[in-house]
This record gives sequence, C-alpha cells and structure tokens, in this order.
Amino acid sequence: MSNPKLSNKERMRIPRQPMPERDPLERARTFEEVNLGFSEETAVLEASRCIHCPNNDCVEGCPVGINIPAFLRLIEEGDFLSAAQKIRETNVLPAICGRVCPQEQQCEKACILALTKKPSPVSIGRLERFVSDYERRSGKIVIPEIPPPTGFRVAVVGSGPAGLTAASELARLGHKVTIFEALHRPGGVLFYGIPRFRLPGEIISAEIENLEKMGVEIVCNAVVGKFASIAELFELGFDAVMIGTGAGLPWFLGIPGENLIGVFSANEFLTRVNLMRADLFPESITPVRVGKRVAVIGAGDTAMDSARTAQRLGPESVTVYYRRSRAEAPCRVEELAHAEAEGVKFEFLTNPLRFVGDEKYRLVGMECQRMELGEPDKSGRRRPVPVADSNFIVPVDSAIFALGFGVNPLIRQSAPELEVDDRGVLKIDPETGMTSLPGVFAAGDIVTGGATVILAMGQSKKAVTGIHRYLMEKKLEDSPMETSAPQVSSASQHGG
Repeated sequence: MSNPKLSNKERMRIPRQPMPERDPLERARTFEEVNLGFSEETAVLEASRCIHCPNNDCVEGCPVGINIPAFLRLIEEGDFLSAAQKIRETNVLPAICGRVCPQEQQCEKACILALTKKPSPVSIGRLERFVSDYERRSGKIVIPEIPPPTGFRVAVVGSGPAGLTAASELARLGHKVTIFEALHRPGGVLFYGIPRFRLPGEIISAEIENLEKMGVEIVCNAVVGKFASIAELFELGFDAVMIGTGAGLPWFLGIPGENLIGVFSANEFLTRVNLMRADLFPESITPVRVGKRVAVIGAGDTAMDSARTAQRLGPESVTVYYRRSRAEAPCRVEELAHAEAEGVKFEFLTNPLRFVGDEKYRLVGMECQRMELGEPDKSGRRRPVPVADSNFIVPVDSAIFALGFGVNPLIRQSAPELEVDDRGVLKIDPETGMTSLPGVFAAGDIVTGGATVILAMGQSKKAVTGIHRYLMEKKLEDSPMETSAPQVSSASQHGG
C-alpha cells in the first residue's frame, strides 16, 4: 500500500487528512462516538506525510516517549499490528490517548510540518487511535511477557491514567500489583469524567482487561483513607504504595446562590451521566434534570464535555459563559468547534455574579456582567476587567461549574505526614516520584493539580522507575522475604 520512493517534496504535498465525523444534528442527541476513525487507505496516506526528519522532535514532544517515526513508517508499510505493538512498548493506553490527548500541544506541535508556511503536522494522535483500534478488532493484542516474580507487592491507589500506567509498568518489572479503586468500576476519570461520545466505555474496558491478563488485581469500592489508610496498606503486606488518585475536588466562584437546586459541579454532573448513566432514566436510578436552559461556566475541555453532554439531554439551549474572549479559551480548538456544530451557544467576555432562586430554592436565573480585556496577568493571558453598568440577568434552569479541580484531601487527612504545597498537591522528589513518606510515591493530577491524561502517564512512568529502584535497594538491604496476598474482605474485586 505504501510508496517508500516518495520524495520529501511529494510527501509535503499530501494534504492533512480530515477525521470523518457523525453529522452534528444526528450526534447532538446521541452518545455514540463523534469521530469515526481513519480507513486503512486514509491512515496509510496520512502516515506517508511524515518526512522522517533526523531530529525526531515529535518523540521529545511525547510525554511517554513513543517512537513516533517508527510506528508511522510501519503504518505506511501497511503493517498495522506491528505499529500498534511499537506504540505499546511505551504507552499502555494507546486507544485512549489517541482519542483524548491534546497532541496539537505535544507531539504534533513538535512535528517539523507544524513549522511550515501552511502548518499541518502529521495527525499522530489519529494514527495512534487507528492502529490501536485495528489491533483490538483483530483480537491479536500481544500481552507483554511478565518476568519471574520479584517477591515485592505494590499497592496502586486509583485506577485513572496514572494508576493504570503504573500498574502495567510495575507488572512488566515482575512486581505483584493491586489497584484500589474508590468507585464501583475501574477507570477513574477516564470513565466518570470523559463522555462516551469522546471515549467509548468499551475502549477503557478493553485496556483494563489487558492489565488483568498481565496479572494485575483490581479491587473496587475501596476508598483508601477510609477502608484502609496508607499505613494500613503496608500492614497488609505491600512493600510500596503509588498514589494516583487525581484531582477531583471541584472549584466554585463563591458567589451567592451556589447552593440552589440546579447548580452542579462538572464533576458531579459528568459522573452522574457517564458513570451512573443518568441519561438512561428511568432505566437508571440517578436522573439529572437540566430543564430548558443550561449554563456552563468555564471554557476548558471539561466545560466543553459538560456543555456537549447537557446538549444530549434535550434542553432548549445550552450556553457556555466565559469571562475572557474566544482566543483565551483553554479548551482544545476541536472540542469548541464540535460544541458549536452541535448547537452549543457561547457568551464570551461574560462573568456570573450571582444565581437567582425561587421560593422553593430552585435555580431560575443568573446575573452576569460584561467584561473587557486589560493587561496580561501571570498566566500570560489578558486580564478580564468588568465593564461598568453592564449587569444583566438571564433565565437559567441549571448551571454547571467547570472551572477546574483541586486535590481531594482524603488521602492527606489519612496520612498527615504527607507533605503538600499551598495548593494541597503532594510534594514529591522530581527525580523519583517519592513523597515525604518512605515507600510512598505519587503521580498524576494529585501532584500537578490538574493536567492531561498523557502527562499523568508520563509522570507515572517516572514514578515507576523510582519505585523499582526503591524495591531493588530494599532487596539488597533485607533478607529474602516471603509475602502472601492480603484478604481484602471490605471491598469487591473487579472481574471476580
């Protein structure tokens, strides 16, 4: 299928291939996946755009260090399974990353074609998705060979991107791994925070099944900090602990009326729809009634997820309110475009001041103020400044705060020896990932305070290196140890 004799000039004349999508009017009322994926022919053509430059800057731009030129060449040659296996050498969640990671700010940003007069980098993320989907449909996923057991056991707290990555990497090193997940199914933010029209549940489940085939044990309904503290995990026989619980504490504005019925955090709203399937009421028992008019506050990716999810629940209107302009919106350009195509409205340079309720404490309106942009602030973006005498009230039946997340204090409260910074995130050794407690490591949003899936994974891989070194040094110091699996009776085992 490929033509290795193409010159670089010929490769650069090939246009970037568009992603096939469902019709906006059709998809705005369904949770079916929006992006349909490349065909084999399209994937080969897109991979042929790579000029295989000598610098490999795209690899440097990838937080987990995927050998991007190698897997692109394999796609161009039509060897899709080998391309998928090449990615899996460094990325354990390729089908997920290919869908939700902001490649335009990472590997694709570093692509030399992004620096041309008509910037159009190779669609690395879409090709990653293509080969991982091809591999899954083929049923020929290669499970890594696990080395002989080291005798060490590691507890991984949380089954989001950081936890899943740590579990896979630790298992590949021969350590026995148990993941403790607070919710009733594994996946963390991948399941509760990302809508199915962006990341289908079967994709997450397939990646988790691969982990279980590697011998990773997953225990659900296990809230570390409640059913067991960090110290008690060591008493249960674990030799090290990796904390990857993310950042799930929602931020609010602190304005009047936030306690009215109909005001949600994005965390609650997305969890009730994505994980508890509120959209299927009455089949599900956790309905979310958004009413006729929905307001979403914020303009990040979580805001776009919230707005697009709300749109699928059938209101008359969904409007995003953001205090800066469109140019400053921190969400992915693709996600904002998808939201607009599906009928979501936007009110830029608009800031909520208070919510208005009726006599039954139900949300009925929102007072806002127009803004204008002043001088740049610490973030480098122009600071929003209120416009005098510009207040107005809009009728609203529900409002969703999507302003970002902080770190849930539960882990910290159960282990006060863990040092945190002024934001409440865990302090770690940047080289090893170890916290202030010996043998306790951390990675992901609980360390960064909120970032992307792929950055959490990259940080987790670094922590795994630290954990392995810690355990190997422990092996040299201690006499040969015999370990036995703990009986965790207060939690349910996934798949068991």
